Amino acid sequence: MTIVKPSQFSGGGSSPLCSLKGSLLTVAVLTFVSLFYLSLNSLRTSPPSPVVVTPIHVPQTFAKEGNTDNNDEGAAPTTEEENYSDVYHSPEAFRLNYAEMEKRFKVYIYPDGDPNTFYQTPRKVTGKYASEGYFFQNIRESRFRTLDPDEADLFFIPISCHKMRGKGTSYENMTVIVQDYVDGLIAKYPYWNRTLGADHFFVTCHDVGVRAFEGSPLLIKNTIRVVCSPSYNVGFIPHKDVALPQVLQPFALPAGGNDVENRTTLGFWAGHRNSKIRVILARVWENDTELDISNNRINRATGHLVYQKRFYRTKFCICPGGSQVNSARITDSIHYGCIPVILSDYYDLPFNDILGWRKFAVVLRERDVYNLKQILKNIPQSEFVSLHNNLVKVQKHFQWNSPPVRFDAFHMIMYELWLRHHVIKY
Repeated sequence: MTIVKPSQFSGGGSSPLCSLKGSLLTVAVLTFVSLFYLSLNSLRTSPPSPVVVTPIHVPQTFAKEGNTDNNDEGAAPTTEEENYSDVYHSPEAFRLNYAEMEKRFKVYIYPDGDPNTFYQTPRKVTGKYASEGYFFQNIRESRFRTLDPDEADLFFIPISCHKMRGKGTSYENMTVIVQDYVDGLIAKYPYWNRTLGADHFFVTCHDVGVRAFEGSPLLIKNTIRVVCSPSYNVGFIPHKDVALPQVLQPFALPAGGNDVENRTTLGFWAGHRNSKIRVILARVWENDTELDISNNRINRATGHLVYQKRFYRTKFCICPGGSQVNSARITDSIHYGCIPVILSDYYDLPFNDILGWRKFAVVLRERDVYNLKQILKNIPQSEFVSLHNNLVKVQKHFQWNSPPVRFDAFHMIMYELWLRHHVIKY
């Protein structure tokens, strides 16, 4: 009889189980080693650098505005450059978006309407409402106009309430004329109904135009309104509508600037008292010895261009709102190199989403009028010089030209329209 030793029995009887456990253990060890090796290898290999958006601190430069709009699309503007980083909210974004606008933006002008009445052509390109006239003229001179509506990004409704006013049309009739004209466009063309007018815009500088278009609810709600009186408290919608600078052209005298040593008067204002803020301004400061405040326009009999020459020797030019929040005095101040002091509540300043107004102007609330002199005297000379230097940089944005010139008022309005056309959904 053969006796089996315990060690032999134990080893032989558990062999399959031990083999399974050994295999599992081997697989686990190999898996761990593989994962450890891969992890170690990934640590040794640098991952792709993430894209991080950081504020731009280096000076940004834009090509100077020497080219008119008639240049070839691909032509480089000029090799001269200037530093504009001090006056823009986002210089690089503006530079890139502006270049894209010049390449791609197209506007279709509806051809309907008799140019001898209220349509197509401006009443004039001079005076307080010259901005409206210049836009009507510039859009036809520019590269942005297309005769093919199918390639248009936006559609211009070319009806001028300023021309209606010049022909003595009443407010009531203006509203009817505007509504009939738009109804005719809707019935004749398919483009309005694609967006209910969201890709359409009109331009008006006189406040009668705002009132005339208000008679059409669809125009107010849907279309882009380019207006000189952009007041928050009367229906202006900043993300949809555009503030048109009121520019009184032609200017009587050349542009001022780079002349801080000649500016010895602290503040200046002269004008009609046609608003509450102007009445208060004149009443409080009319007899002050440091602020040059007049309660009426300067009489021409006192001398040639006396009013305009006051801008040249003043540091801060007071710009209170008149019958509307806007005033041509703001662009006068910019042109003559005098720091504008904005005294107008609810005013969406022109190009406010592009330009940092507080970098070249003093923006106050109307209630600050009582402390006006002390506020201005508290501004250090170094800050005044900085404001003045930045003011010179933005002068081109508040100037109209024919034909239009890069970065002028027309191009800035087109840029505002370009930004708004992106939000339209078909």
